[in-house]
Amino acid sequence: MALDIGSWDLACEFNNTDHRTELNGTDRLIVRRGQPFTINLNLRSGSYEPGVNQLQITAETGPQPVEQYGTKAVFGLSDAIDDTRWSAAVTGPPGDMVSLSICSAPDAPIGHYKLTLDSYAQFELILLFNPWCPRDTVYMDSEEKLEEYVLAQDGIIYRGDAKYPIPSAWEFGQFEEGILDACLRILDENPKYKRNPGKDSSGRRNPIYVCRVLSAMVNSNDRDNGVLEGCWRDTFDGGISPMAWRGSVEILRTWNSTSCLPVRYGQCWVFAAVACTVSRALGIPCRVVTNYLSAHDTNANLVIERYVDENGQLQNISKDMIWNYHCWVESWMARTDLKAGFDGWQASDPTPQEKSEEVYCCGPVPVRAIKEGELTFKYDTPFVFAEVNADVETFLKYKDGSTRKITGTSQVGQKISTKSVGSDEREDITHLYKYPEGSDEEREAFKKAKHQNKLLKQPVNSGLHVNIKVSVEMRKGCDFDVFAVVTNTTSVEKKCRLVFASRGMSYDGSIGQECGFKDLLNVVLPPGGERKVSLRLNYSKYCNAITQDNLIRLGALLIDYSTRDAVLAMRTIVLENPEITIRILGEPKVNRKLAAELIVQNSLPDPLEACCFSIEGANLTAGKTITERIPNSVEPGQEAKVKIYFTPTHSGLRKLLVDFNSNRLGHVKGFRNVIIGK
Repeated sequence: MALDIGSWDLACEFNNTDHRTELNGTDRLIVRRGQPFTINLNLRSGSYEPGVNQLQITAETGPQPVEQYGTKAVFGLSDAIDDTRWSAAVTGPPGDMVSLSICSAPDAPIGHYKLTLDSYAQFELILLFNPWCPRDTVYMDSEEKLEEYVLAQDGIIYRGDAKYPIPSAWEFGQFEEGILDACLRILDENPKYKRNPGKDSSGRRNPIYVCRVLSAMVNSNDRDNGVLEGCWRDTFDGGISPMAWRGSVEILRTWNSTSCLPVRYGQCWVFAAVACTVSRALGIPCRVVTNYLSAHDTNANLVIERYVDENGQLQNISKDMIWNYHCWVESWMARTDLKAGFDGWQASDPTPQEKSEEVYCCGPVPVRAIKEGELTFKYDTPFVFAEVNADVETFLKYKDGSTRKITGTSQVGQKISTKSVGSDEREDITHLYKYPEGSDEEREAFKKAKHQNKLLKQPVNSGLHVNIKVSVEMRKGCDFDVFAVVTNTTSVEKKCRLVFASRGMSYDGSIGQECGFKDLLNVVLPPGGERKVSLRLNYSKYCNAITQDNLIRLGALLIDYSTRDAVLAMRTIVLENPEITIRILGEPKVNRKLAAELIVQNSLPDPLEACCFSIEGANLTAGKTITERIPNSVEPGQEAKVKIYFTPTHSGLRKLLVDFNSNRLGHVKGFRNVIIGK
């Protein structure tokens, strides 16, 4: 006998809290797969009697729901919940109100669902991946890690240089208003859905498939309504500098509110951060990773070839590049499509670099496959393997057109970094990607990967050595010295030429204008001798040569006149911005207005014009950016100072992100952890 259902209560607050989705709001039902939720049915007449009353439930997702593809499920009442499939059971005592527990399959496709009870009572819900469910392929067995990689709405992304990693706070904001809807819309805008919506909806049961779609859709290079447009020029006409973003919320809201027009502009850390936001919103544990000295191997030969001229300047002969750093994401999941042993962190890269299966996407690839040199594993293992393992060969190109291989010490794949679980410290995860240099395990991985260059490489020692030393403090706005130390370890005198050059540089390896140059034609080094040569870097010269990345590339080229052998040392330095002082005024409590006092000292010898501070923070600024401008110029040595007011909406530990910008000192970043009381 059918139940005479009059009305129903989805108990959104109870269910969403139980499923850890309450920060998305409690005005609609948002649950995770493989975990029961409860709805209350109010009967118009009669009461529920076990074994007598029946109820048929239909769950459907996508525009073409079919049982065969898992996008439709039809099931009735059972004596108890079966958490391996869609099931339902009455959990309350008999009466005119029925407590109905429903559980989705742990491998059900994620997305918008319509549930129908006995063909007339109908309601909607959103189903997400469930990393708390052992049967879900994204299951993660650590509450502390789940707090960090799924629930944390802010984090830290590392930029700068391998010798000077710079932590930048980022608001992922996956629970801010409208963000989950934007993330689900990304899935619906993807070309695979438009070509075959039924098949694509079915594919959403698989986090491997979803990650691959996100890798393609966070960028817009395929003209596919992707979220972000990349720009690696010096100017950002028609858009916003990637440096200006502090979080993903404004990017995703802008994309969603402008008919899916790509937001201008992103660079690697922005692409990775947005992909991390979307992954966490959908329930996939995710983190942003930074690889310092990251190779971009365009011809898949695992070798980065670089050419320098006799003035030590890099030549743009090869398309291969070494980025000062490159960011991608890792997502946690089981790899049921591969042999055992490759579950766990999977790398995928939403920055558009090379095409994969005719689309600008990359991954997911098991991090362990990269470490083991398993280049046949899906997806795009050779490209990511090269990013952390490619060999670097440098050639000196003489004026007559001839070339000669020169000795260098450049290595790719250094200090691979991510934020630590539960703290703001940097975690070095290089050991997850590669074995210790020179170890037997590393050699085995290279054999599997057929990395002949590294296997055949022998140490070269011409007896001449170059090392670059730098000053302790290199602040933007100051003049300072850098040093080339040249050594002769042979038993004979060496007459050499030393070229010591510096140029502005972008983080993607592009070289800009000269900052300082010295060419010594007659460097005489006695046996065992050493000489230290200084190069002065003056702000008046480098201020117009550097980009917003604050990077200067140093190169010291030593050429032996007698043998024509050459030795090259390269080093990148990061110019330090002044720190932002952040003081919180007032007692931090939910729904109580607070003030942040923000101070930056002008460290430049020039006055600063058009100064402004901006703040944002998850559950602190209502998903918006709050900006305060300073009407007057700030003279050298003076302080720029403002108060900005904001009202926290949730308790707990939150990050307040601060950005200072002006005409000469651009996008200085800072953050402050704030504990909000109830």
